[in-house]
Amino acid sequence: MTVRVRLAPSPTGNLHIGTARTAVFNWLFARNQGGTFVLRVEDTDLERSRPEYTQNILTGLTWLGLTWDEGPFYQSQRLDLYRQAIQTLLEKGLAYRCYSTPEELEAMREAQKANNEAPRYDNRHRHLTPEQQAQFEAEGRQAVIRFKIDDDREISWTDLVRGKVTWKGSDLGGDMVIARASNQGEIGQPLYNFVVVVDDIDMKITHVIRGEDHISNTPKQILLYEALNAATPQFGHTPLILNAEGRKLSKRDGVTSISDFRKMGYIPQALANYMTLLGWTPPDSTQELFTLEAAAQHFTFERVNKAGAKFDWDKLNWINSQYLHKMPIPELTALLIPYWQEAGYEFDRNTDQPWLEQLTALIGPSLTTLKDAVEISRLFFTQTVELDEEAKTQLQQDGAIAIVQAIQDKITQQDQPFTSDAAKAMINSAMKETNVKKGLVMRSLRAALMGTMHGPDLIESWLLFHQKGIDLIRFQTVLQR
Repeated sequence: MTVRVRLAPSPTGNLHIGTARTAVFNWLFARNQGGTFVLRVEDTDLERSRPEYTQNILTGLTWLGLTWDEGPFYQSQRLDLYRQAIQTLLEKGLAYRCYSTPEELEAMREAQKANNEAPRYDNRHRHLTPEQQAQFEAEGRQAVIRFKIDDDREISWTDLVRGKVTWKGSDLGGDMVIARASNQGEIGQPLYNFVVVVDDIDMKITHVIRGEDHISNTPKQILLYEALNAATPQFGHTPLILNAEGRKLSKRDGVTSISDFRKMGYIPQALANYMTLLGWTPPDSTQELFTLEAAAQHFTFERVNKAGAKFDWDKLNWINSQYLHKMPIPELTALLIPYWQEAGYEFDRNTDQPWLEQLTALIGPSLTTLKDAVEISRLFFTQTVELDEEAKTQLQQDGAIAIVQAIQDKITQQDQPFTSDAAKAMINSAMKETNVKKGLVMRSLRAALMGTMHGPDLIESWLLFHQKGIDLIRFQTVLQR
């Protein structure tokens, strides 16, 4: 058997991390088995589906490296196939037209609620005579299409993650609507639980891997596979992603879409790596950094957890930082440039490339996300800086201004290339001329150049400032105060 899996996102919102993690597991399993990963866009919800959401999903999957082998296929372009399948069920007597009005259904639910009964359709129109059906149509009633569910039936499957799962037909809420209301003789908009089965049959899907929130759909869908005389795929229901309180991660928790993570400065390799660990444990449980390709070699459902996976920002940040710290400087620089541009920092990407790479090498070890570079490097893109209180206090120390003056004089007299050794020689010379200790020189120099007593390496920062002439401007500003 050739393994065929599918990701079937609904374009009613941006690509959610839960959907992306489902995509990761499908992709890993397909690659592990030498199978096929199919992308299907479930856009039958015409009111809520948006082309911009579809594009966001496609862009997000591509960015994460989750390339698909077939598709994308769009359900909105396959409506005739679904209606044909519904007609087949009608002709076989496995589905029927239900003319119950919204008011009648609401009265039924209220009666069930008053009797402390679980809400369910009572199958009242399952056995309408042709005369009754004609009467309802004469009244102008529209009909939904319902699929018959046997209350006495027991539905079981062996889940790839959860083992044997069993449902009773009586717990499925009565006969299931598979098409929305429509005019006489027509079949309305086919609904989710039905069309996914038709698609899976048509696309020869062998394994349905999805979140555990879909478990309640599975028994209904198994009945539909049987009714359509098709083989039932294997199901695997993966654990949900939970917030810190143990509830399903949602928009209320803030960032949940892949595009949001991208804007925040997470890189795709790190995010995909982290999502792999959300519910799956590699054979070497101490190994936390790996590519998708490496994870695929070892991926099995035996190592997928049943319990929900709590989203851990600290873990994601650590993984992201490890990838950034190991990244080649030219590659990291290319990723940082858009964040610097968005912040309004002025530079020429062509002529300033060597300088930008030096800056990247300086701040790279301090980065957790790409966006961190905006604040960390701010002082390198402005000619002057405001002194914080600690820097002001430092420059009020005896001899501090004299040190700044001496350093400035030596820069203006410098006729050799300004290197790290040249900078250190200036510092030593200033120490002798002003007769102060090296610590005072270094602290005063940092205060004048950076406006703060904290930050990246002083000498390397000074070299970057000097290439732009920023050091002299800042020294002069301090001396004029």
